[in-house]
Amino acid sequence: MASETPASRGEMRASNADREAVVQRLQEAAGEGRIDFTELTERVDQALAAKTYAELDPLIADLPVSQVAPPTEPLAVDGGKYGNSRTGRWQVPERISAHGGWGGVKIDFSEVDCRLPVIDVEAHGQQAGVTLVIPEGWAAQVGEMEPGLGGFKDKTTAHREPGTPLLRLSGTGGMGGVVLRHPNAWERRKLRRKG
Repeated sequence: MASETPASRGEMRASNADREAVVQRLQEAAGEGRIDFTELTERVDQALAAKTYAELDPLIADLPVSQVAPPTEPLAVDGGKYGNSRTGRWQVPERISAHGGWGGVKIDFSEVDCRLPVIDVEAHGQQAGVTLVIPEGWAAQVGEMEPGLGGFKDKTTAHREPGTPLLRLSGTGGMGGVVLRHPNAWERRKLRRKG
């Protein structure tokens, strides 16, 4: 009886995790400027439809191995009694929760180098509120935000530049409210002095 020969890698079936890993690398490559939006869309469609490694591997064969750090643990920022902030250069995780507490919270993305395609932010204004500052060119989905008594204000432009993260915002304004905005004039001057 003849023994079966093992399938080559190309003939082996790809898993959902394999497809997702290729999609993530393609998104990173678009963020790095290696492929444009049209090519990203085409390759992602092919990756999601791929059944074998032979269909999947060529989609990233011309890209260098990813240098992006693995996703970090979710970040929780709590205003507590005295307030809390995350500013300057810091590593952005895929998930962030912010609770204004009695002191308020400010999360400023102006100086971060972020290659994530999507950042999920859950913001609860509570008593003192939450302020989120995103660079020009970033955009946000805010349909899951409830205004609460303090309200929710989106002062950002809708324009999203290719390769920038999308902030997916959810939560409630509470008493203090939640504000989403771009850097103000003072913050822009400060950024120019640093640059």
